[in-house]
Amino acid sequence: MIKILFFLSYITSLLFTPNLFSTNLFASEDYPKQPINLIVGFGVGGSSDRLARAMAPFLSKDLNTPIVIMNKVGEGSKIAASYVLKQPADGYTIFATTFTPYLANTILMEGATYHIEDFDYINIQWYDNDIVAVNNESPFHSLTELLELIKNGETKIKVAVMENSSGHLLLKFLLKSYAIPDENIELHLFNSGKKARDAIIQKEIDMIIISSEGSELIREHLRTLAVFSEERHPKWDVPTVNEAVLPLGFQVPFFIGSMRGFAVSAKLKRDYPKRYAKIVQSLIKILARKEVQRILRTEKIGGVWTGPKKSNALVKDTFLMYQQNAHLLRK
Repeated sequence: MIKILFFLSYITSLLFTPNLFSTNLFASEDYPKQPINLIVGFGVGGSSDRLARAMAPFLSKDLNTPIVIMNKVGEGSKIAASYVLKQPADGYTIFATTFTPYLANTILMEGATYHIEDFDYINIQWYDNDIVAVNNESPFHSLTELLELIKNGETKIKVAVMENSSGHLLLKFLLKSYAIPDENIELHLFNSGKKARDAIIQKEIDMIIISSEGSELIREHLRTLAVFSEERHPKWDVPTVNEAVLPLGFQVPFFIGSMRGFAVSAKLKRDYPKRYAKIVQSLIKILARKEVQRILRTEKIGGVWTGPKKSNALVKDTFLMYQQNAHLLRK
């Protein structure tokens, strides 16, 4: 059944991919005939790196060529993204990173000269939702209670987020929607998820909004108040953010927190449609295998087949959300 669903998803994605049927996609071509470089936007051991290293052996076997992992670290994936676009768009460079929110940040906040459309997002394989949490010894038991206290302004709550992250934007939406002045909180910005989580464990801050990935390891230290998802999350038995704030009379726009996966230069699909299709087909075959899904689950790594059409739409829609609200993050 899983294989059938993957196949149908693949055919659908190809039907809506211009120019791919202008040639015989599966005609023999001498590709790949050299190693493929898999460029990772973050350091060794992070989520993007774990995803790349989990998938690389299967890609190597299916494509019958070595996969060389290269971590290009710095400036929130800007260095890696720039490197990918400087390479020939010939199918020998694949980009693996956390596209959202980092690509948007590099373009909107860091002055990157590339555009979101310069990449073709072959597959968003791993999604992550933000959680709103306090220390498990905190007196707060609901997001409603916490926001009401913040709005009252008598006690300044210390709030931690990753700078310019989806959690940072969610916090700004919550404050704006409930007419809470920014000065009513003491905002702590982090560039390391571990340091932010350590701060909540050590009770240096009162509230944190951060990705659920990684937070599972410290959940015994947390009282999670809400999860930022459209439906209740199977791993977090708490209300969604919009469920939690409904009694306060507002809702916040939903957007996906983190989206990790694989992309190539957008020029590849145009200039080498057979090679592009071969990479797509390879990822579909890999993710349809029960063995691969078992390994990914064991390593707590996402294994979803989203496909090029939907992946591109999701990344671009989320970029638009950041573009329209970047002014909130600059305050």
